[in-house]
Amino acid sequence: MINNKKMLIIDDDRQRCHDLKTIFNFIGESCLETNSADWRKNLQNPVEFVGILLGQLDHYLDISSAIKEIHEIDETLPVIMLDDVHVSGNISSQASQQIVGRLSWPLKQNQILEAIHSCQYCRDNQRSLREGTKSLELFRSMVGQSGAMQGIRRLIEQVASTDASVLILGESGTGKEVAARNLHYLSNRSDKPFVPINCGAIPAELLESELFGHEKGAFTGAITARKGRFELAQGGTIFLDEIGDMPLPMQVKLLRVLQERTFERIGSSQSIKADVRIIAATHRHLDMEVSENRFREDLFYRLNVFPIEMPALRERVDDLPMLVNELVTRLENDNRGSVRLSPNAVQSLMSCPWPGNVRELANLIERLCILYPYGVVDVKDLPVEYQKSEGIESYPQPELAEWQSRNQQNNLQASAESISNLPENGVNLKEFVTKLEISYIEQALAEEDWVVARAAKRLGMRRTTLVEKMRKYDLQKAS
Repeated sequence: MINNKKMLIIDDDRQRCHDLKTIFNFIGESCLETNSADWRKNLQNPVEFVGILLGQLDHYLDISSAIKEIHEIDETLPVIMLDDVHVSGNISSQASQQIVGRLSWPLKQNQILEAIHSCQYCRDNQRSLREGTKSLELFRSMVGQSGAMQGIRRLIEQVASTDASVLILGESGTGKEVAARNLHYLSNRSDKPFVPINCGAIPAELLESELFGHEKGAFTGAITARKGRFELAQGGTIFLDEIGDMPLPMQVKLLRVLQERTFERIGSSQSIKADVRIIAATHRHLDMEVSENRFREDLFYRLNVFPIEMPALRERVDDLPMLVNELVTRLENDNRGSVRLSPNAVQSLMSCPWPGNVRELANLIERLCILYPYGVVDVKDLPVEYQKSEGIESYPQPELAEWQSRNQQNNLQASAESISNLPENGVNLKEFVTKLEISYIEQALAEEDWVVARAAKRLGMRRTTLVEKMRKYDLQKAS
């Protein structure tokens, strides 16, 4: 936890309070437990705490009274409630802003880390609580507590309320559009459209029509009038992604819109006022593009009013464990599966170069959810290019597991020796092969902790084939 700040747990359920402390200690987070009668004694210095976790409060008729008292002591101290805690009294809008999350019991590690992350973000950006609830939503999409990400969040908060043009720079996959959406969400234009367009994905001859629209009959195929992206974004924000790939002729027309704040549809002479906030992004180094005459210098300076440079993932690898948890949580919320990574697997990923940045990490997590559904992934289970085992010590196999493995191998060897000669009375080959197949499948599943994908790999078959055989032979993990 940042600066070793503690979580204050207020819960009159003594057993649950003890369990909560054990969980926090297990995941390496500091906490202090107390009850609803004595909690004020522990909150003499609120800056020591990252947040408050509220459980059963027998000393209060309604939890709203406790929240009001917390608000009076420190209006920026985040509050998290357990899901069986209900608020029936009235809470002021300022005090209700302090409630940044709920946790369901029994707790899951992802839930705890996300809740702690929420509190950390609020404590690092305390004025967010005073200015409104919108800033609290930033942590949901811009995950990370590294210095680089905290700097990005501060820049976004500073420029969001203005109409200044913003140029977002960074490698592919670093989250440039995520930053743009946060800028729009925190701006005064958040109730108006956010309209993105990828300038590099649209052919040059169609880009003008996409941006400014056209009138009926303006060119072959224009059978009806059509609004462009600037018109669709009126009052809101237009996001010009990959602006560095925009053709030079279009750069001239865009510059005119920036200068005069007006544009015309193709085939029309009527000017339309452009009440639009412009955010542009590119993975290119525009200053070099300007020096090589591939990008207009005057347009560059018009766009570069407020530059924000997104850091590459390899420059903030300390954020990777938090990113993994966030990505897994999103997949769980979308009912697209789940997976857990061992500490060694996470450490291995932190040693990778990540040329595709966060987008590459998101794709990897989704792939692991498919390969090892609801399983635990270790270093050896990662794709080969992500296995960086230098300096990582493998967990020793328990003696019981080693004994079971040796015993199974001995049994299999004895079985093989016993059938080296065909019995005089013959053998039911089909029945024998079935028993042998079941034996191997059970062995593979047991050795791989019933992670089907890994067992299938050991058996040299597809996961779906193994699932069918498990269904056929009614093989299930013992409860």
